[in-house]
Amino acid sequence: MKKAFEINVRHQDIELVKYRGERPLTLFFISDIHRRKITNRLLKKVDTEIHAVIIGGDLAERGVPLQRIEQNIKALAKIGPIYYVWGNNDREVGAHHIRRYIQNVGGIILENEAICIKNTEQPVWLIGLEDVSSGRADIEKSFQKVPDNDIVIFVSHTPFVFDEVREYFHSDILLAGHTHGGQIRLGKWGYYQKGALINSHNKFTLISNGFGTTLVPLRLGAPAECHILSIKHRSSTSVR
Repeated sequence: MKKAFEINVRHQDIELVKYRGERPLTLFFISDIHRRKITNRLLKKVDTEIHAVIIGGDLAERGVPLQRIEQNIKALAKIGPIYYVWGNNDREVGAHHIRRYIQNVGGIILENEAICIKNTEQPVWLIGLEDVSSGRADIEKSFQKVPDNDIVIFVSHTPFVFDEVREYFHSDILLAGHTHGGQIRLGKWGYYQKGALINSHNKFTLISNGFGTTLVPLRLGAPAECHILSIKHRSSTSVR
């Protein structure tokens, strides 16, 4: 059970030829909080300036006290500006509650839409897809106003839409959770693949193990995690 409540903050670099900023653009990505509490211990581990806090869905689930959800959102807002996408369990606690809590901290809920991240040295678009299980997800709509040549970060609670996004749309970084990395793994075996950041031809995909657990508060072989992503410039001569 101890493994399920670890606080592992992964520091991961993403080098893009397109990124021209002199300083890195730093993102904090967390998904699948479910029943866990965001504590001061986690906040202290985020020891750098964060330009955007991205909550990748399943902030909550049925039975989580509303006060805990509100306090978790307030705690994450101390790290940086909040951007949120719906997960398949979130609406079980009442969508209107989550909307109010996000709005109260000045956060933005992305529902098949894109927004330019503020305070960046160049346009960086953050796209958020509605929860696929809701029947409201619309990938085409979410990309409508995004220029082809700008940096694009696509966020979906589930990674199972990534193949479609890669085939028909442009994105430099794709972020998701949902799978919990299999949550309980026996060696190399797990119901889903273990979470990882993968670079394929200068296109980056991060599927997180997630921060919390579902069904049972146990983890084995897929540690709880959240992420600090530092987007940096990569010279074209170093790209293979």
